[in-house]
Amino acid sequence: MDNAHPESVRSVNVDRQIGMISIVGFWAFYFTVITIRAAVFGWEGQLGMLAYRVVVTLFAIFLTYLLFLFLERFADRPLRWRIPIAFASALPVAAAIAAFNALIFEVADPMNLFSGEEWEVERQQMQQMLEMDPYAQYRIFVEQVMSRYFVVIAWSLLYMALGYAQIVRRAERRAAIFAQEAQTAQLRALRYQVNPHFLFNTLNVLSSLVMRDRRDEAEQMILNLSTFYRTSLTAEPADDVSLEEEIRLQQLYLDIEAVRFPERLKVEIEVPKELNGCCVPALILQPIVENALKYGVSRVRRPVTIAIRAKEAEGKLIITIADDGDPMPADGPHGTGVGLGNVRDRLEARYGEDSSATWGPRPEGGFAVRLEMPINRESC
Repeated sequence: MDNAHPESVRSVNVDRQIGMISIVGFWAFYFTVITIRAAVFGWEGQLGMLAYRVVVTLFAIFLTYLLFLFLERFADRPLRWRIPIAFASALPVAAAIAAFNALIFEVADPMNLFSGEEWEVERQQMQQMLEMDPYAQYRIFVEQVMSRYFVVIAWSLLYMALGYAQIVRRAERRAAIFAQEAQTAQLRALRYQVNPHFLFNTLNVLSSLVMRDRRDEAEQMILNLSTFYRTSLTAEPADDVSLEEEIRLQQLYLDIEAVRFPERLKVEIEVPKELNGCCVPALILQPIVENALKYGVSRVRRPVTIAIRAKEAEGKLIITIADDGDPMPADGPHGTGVGLGNVRDRLEARYGEDSSATWGPRPEGGFAVRLEMPINRESC
């Protein structure tokens, strides 16, 4: 399975571009909040503080990116390990950022943005504070560390959330692929499982025609059978075909069956020429026509008409397949509904709520199926 899907199911690696965007976004937000606070309180040296704040923010982005690379090494670990690792590794990062901030703003002034008098006032204020509370400087530093720590932790939690969101997206993509593969397999199975009794019965009829020396009819039946199977088995199962092609395939099927029921099977096909190019799922009519033969024609001794009609209404293609066979007896054999359910499911998978498949007995006798789907003349 790993060979088929290189991305491990448990892996929560975050794309580096996304990781960098999240880091920059977090620290840019923090930078904005601090800058607004400084402006509100009217602190002196706003331009100088702004320049140093940019430097500290860039340093924070760099360290957080290193933290991102470090956390990526544990991306395949369970969440119960990753959270403590994130909380622990965020602390030295926050401490380094706070120390760099103190160095830039309170000790070094590397760009000489503050005058000597400003630094002297700052030192005097610090000296007075230390005389009153020797540990004040440490408490201030710890406070600075904790304020950065919460920012780094917030980003770490976002990072893990992004990782698991990526897992969900991968799972959704795999589920979509598996669903498509399952649907394709189902459609392929439908192609390969055309009622085996159809083939057996056809071969029996062929044998009978040969024995009666009705060679022309036997030859035509063989050609029809060959064309039917070649068409139904070679096309891609998930492809759409034109309505004209689908009707042609069903006509072949009915022509073959007409040799078995020469007196009983009547066929009516009414499809306006302007609808011939409409796209429909391949073999969507096959289970319906098979049912009409099985339950409408083969169980009676009188002529039965199978009618296939198509029309356009309100931007929808409507296809009806109906027979005028006898009503099904209450104690007689009934189908399982698998074929018609498959038709409905295929339409729903292809068109969603814009399609429908309904069926039931007709008041005048027989059975009817109605398919409704959007008009599409471009994808087949």
